[in-house]
Amino acid sequence: MYDVHYWPTPNGKKVTILLEELAADYRIVPCNIGKGDQFTDAFLRISPNNRMPALVDQAPADGGEPISVFESGAIMWYVAEKEGRFLPSDVRGRAKVHEWVMWQMANQGPKTGECGHFRRLKDSQGDQRYAVNRFTDEVNRCYGVLNTQLYHHPYVAGDDYTIADMICYPWTVGWEGQGQNIDDFKHFKRWFEEMGERAAVQRGMAAGSDLGNDFSKLSDQEKEALRKLLYNQRARPAPDER
Repeated sequence: MYDVHYWPTPNGKKVTILLEELAADYRIVPCNIGKGDQFTDAFLRISPNNRMPALVDQAPADGGEPISVFESGAIMWYVAEKEGRFLPSDVRGRAKVHEWVMWQMANQGPKTGECGHFRRLKDSQGDQRYAVNRFTDEVNRCYGVLNTQLYHHPYVAGDDYTIADMICYPWTVGWEGQGQNIDDFKHFKRWFEEMGERAAVQRGMAAGSDLGNDFSKLSDQEKEALRKLLYNQRARPAPDER
């Protein structure tokens, strides 16, 4: 049994896609990032970066105590390795998957997240044109990287469907809101449509669809308190003593 501390965002959906592809036994443990669950002491014990998703494997391969893993890429690598699927066994294929998982974590995900953040900001936050243009262009560059790779290969890391495909897909479904036109990337679009037709991908994307927040019911004071909690975070002080 895997416990997935989760909220239905692209980073969370990467993991549920993999678990659905594996038909694995898993349970969603809601981590409401819109209300600050990720900052609780209990969550920080399994995810010290106070970001979801986090995974707790209740039945690790060594038969010992449960293992917790944070960061979506590390979670997917851990699960694929344990289950023996969607991760090549040969050294060359494994290296390619590793490359593309790292590419997603370092490039596609962060740049797309920043793009969405600045594109959603209201005028009251000041002139955001430079940031919007910078990150919209950087996301466009990332689509181009995927498009070229998918010209050469049917899947992101080569000839086989792997966690590299699963980790990239959820960040692409919002292409319109990212200011992109996928008709500009025909090789990517072919892959994108194939991914969307997979039943396990559909189930993974739908996981947690009953979770959400209605911020329209909050007062202005409550909204401001949430903004202070969720944005412009600085370092948390470490304890003085063990």
